[in-house]
Amino acid sequence: MDHDVPGPGPSSDRTRDIAVEGLVNARDLGGLPRRDGSTTPSGRLFRSESVDRVTSDGWRAVHDLGIRTVVDLRAPSETAKDSGARPSWLTTVTVDHDGLDDEPGFWEPFWESGIVGTPLYYGQHLAQLPERTGAVLRAIVEAPPGGVLFHCAGGRDRTGIVALVLLSLADVEPEAIVADHLATVANAPALWASVGVPDPEGRIEALCAAHGTTVEGAFRAALDGFDLPAFTARCGVDDAGLEALRTFRAPVT
Repeated sequence: MDHDVPGPGPSSDRTRDIAVEGLVNARDLGGLPRRDGSTTPSGRLFRSESVDRVTSDGWRAVHDLGIRTVVDLRAPSETAKDSGARPSWLTTVTVDHDGLDDEPGFWEPFWESGIVGTPLYYGQHLAQLPERTGAVLRAIVEAPPGGVLFHCAGGRDRTGIVALVLLSLADVEPEAIVADHLATVANAPALWASVGVPDPEGRIEALCAAHGTTVEGAFRAALDGFDLPAFTARCGVDDAGLEALRTFRAPVT
């Protein structure tokens, strides 16, 4: 399947990728086209896979990018295995986005159907558990001055949900939001190869096909069905925080 989506330049090329040794799925969320004709600010919000394997040279590159906070979306069972050294200038905040232990009733049907790890569950997570994404958004708002990088394990599902919300709040063109997600899909082979794991993309596409769609189609459905006013009313972020998110926070200092 060809995952390239025609659209405005920044949303469909690789100019937003960041070069950090130890990361293969990392990019700046700046430079994306908004509906009003402007673009999102660069150098403020970033997404990636787990930073556990970032090298000392990689951390220097992170510092040079202006990033000063990492928001880790993984579960406690995952973060407990993280033995990577972090530089003293970096603030790390952990937010369990999934809440597997806290929300078993939500997750059971998805484990049974096997669609965890596909965009098929994104919309229901946002609709039923908005406070979990809201906790991530608050961590971003409350981070100290500097850029913020958020990540999960592969930078795809939990990170993808948060990116969908952030870019929707910033009123980014829907095609650019889809293209940003598909950039992660395109990075998947290199990501899994870097950790010696077989690429699961065929299985993910097969699960989506069994539900009458594709990875791209499932993500589009989640985006199209995302009720932003309902989400902001329930996510636990106040008006000032929402405005900060719409503008990608205050200028980096």
